[in-house]
Amino acid sequence: MHPSAVPPSTVVRCRELLDQWRQSLRLSRREQGLLGGELVQLDRQLQRLQQRTLRIAVFGRVGVGKSSLINALIGEPLLATDVAHGSTRSQRGVVWPGSIADLNRVELVDTPGIDEINAAGRARLASRVAMGADLVLLVIDSDLTRTDREALQTLLSSGKPLHVVLNRSDRWPAQERAALFNSIRSRLPGDLPLTVVAAAPRQAKLQPDGRVRSARTPAQVEALEQQLKGQLEREGVLLLALQALRQADKFQRNCQQLRLQQHRRSAQGLIGRYAAAKATGVAINPVLAFDLAGGMACDTALVVQLSRLYGLPLTPKAARQLLTHLSGSNALLGGIQIGLSALKQMLLLLVPISGGTSLAPAAPVAFAQAALAVHASRRTGQLVAQHLLHPSGGQPGALLQRLARRDPVVRHWLHRWPLRAQQDLRPLLP
Repeated sequence: MHPSAVPPSTVVRCRELLDQWRQSLRLSRREQGLLGGELVQLDRQLQRLQQRTLRIAVFGRVGVGKSSLINALIGEPLLATDVAHGSTRSQRGVVWPGSIADLNRVELVDTPGIDEINAAGRARLASRVAMGADLVLLVIDSDLTRTDREALQTLLSSGKPLHVVLNRSDRWPAQERAALFNSIRSRLPGDLPLTVVAAAPRQAKLQPDGRVRSARTPAQVEALEQQLKGQLEREGVLLLALQALRQADKFQRNCQQLRLQQHRRSAQGLIGRYAAAKATGVAINPVLAFDLAGGMACDTALVVQLSRLYGLPLTPKAARQLLTHLSGSNALLGGIQIGLSALKQMLLLLVPISGGTSLAPAAPVAFAQAALAVHASRRTGQLVAQHLLHPSGGQPGALLQRLARRDPVVRHWLHRWPLRAQQDLRPLLP
């Protein structure tokens, strides 16, 4: 690089990596059918990153004032509201007016009330909303209910940036409002933002005829608006990029899991056949050097076949390099195998001197070698499968890991909004 050249920013690197990864992504028809919905969501996220369009989902129970909050933030009554019951039946987005540095567009997305459906449906809706948004506002109008806590847990486990918004603060006197705020605050993670607003406050007024009627007063959402705009000015584009990387990484993991499920039986059959071939070769081969060469040839062929099975082809040279990289995990087994091979070769060399009596202990040694070769091949197959499906090279998960190590801003952000649930692929390994 030329001394005066400026290295690409984190956001540019993320976008370039994701473009390359998406173009190289190859899915079978079955994978396209099973993962089609996730792929559509991922492509939408990647498109928003290209267009610098950020989405804020407004989420919560029926009737907590989600639509009213959006109307207050945009300064216009664009969304229908109903004081008797929730009026939002599907997601709808509106543009937040005003300019924010480095972002071309910010959308506020209204969502249906989460307590109109059962618990399993609420979890699915929360996951779907979290997947399709870059930031979530969880709106409440009282102390945290069980439904609120379930939604909060689902959103937090996705690693989604989250603000909790206590709406309708005009309903409580100042002292009660402070006590409610403290109660909610005590139930939230320490660094989770909590803001008090009144999206559609009303004030009682005495009419000339002596009756009391409530009248709408100006919305009180300035604190929330300042917090959101400040956050988006600081890290809006970074938030877009990291959410895209996380979503791509999740898709990659789901694809890996599906491939493991699809090919587990075939992989077990492959490993079994190569283990048997290796065991036979090692057991009957009298020369130590040939033992080692034959074993390496079998392991190399196994790695090549497994890589093709999982749709991640390797050349024989790359397969040998991978085996060398993984050799530490099988070092003890390899050492025992070499010792047994040396012992078998010595016993065979002693046949002319011992009159053939040394052949008797050579047979059990050969059987032990065969059993050890089978175990080592199965262990190698499992390690190779795990390695092939681990984020590496140009994959989104690998870039996330590198950014977390090298970029303090990214590291702080990922630490603040960690993924609390990771898929464990080990039970699916062959």
